[in-house]
Amino acid sequence: GSSWNKCDFETNLCKVLPEFNLQPGWIRRNGKSGMGPPYSDHNGNESAYFLSLSSEIQSSSAALRTKVFLPTDEEHLCQIRFHYWVSQTSGTFMVGLQKHSEDTVTNIWQVSGELRNQWNVNTITINSTEKYEV
Repeated sequence: GSSWNKCDFETNLCKVLPEFNLQPGWIRRNGKSGMGPPYSDHNGNESAYFLSLSSEIQSSSAALRTKVFLPTDEEHLCQIRFHYWVSQTSGTFMVGLQKHSEDTVTNIWQVSGELRNQWNVNTITINSTEKYEV
């Protein structure tokens, strides 16, 4: 059976993204914040919250780390579905996988350039025989 953890940022960061993993540069805001687009979430809701990268750190990178997920098997694949917005000025949005036996993060998905200034949605499927973070 599938169990979804919904992560909507309305009250806080939600279980998938632990609070202390919010690196400098990331802010929780909504479309009314006066910080420019997007002016609503992917449903067109102006007061719904989302995470946004502060314009002050254009030159560098900022990561978001998930909690530790348990290994997957034939019955338990991990699917992560997320909505994202890439503005005219931003660079590359990447999703990486770090298995606990490895020191490095493996890039498993990325987007840059196309479909700017609109909400897009993507689903990635993860297979891992050991504990991992995304």
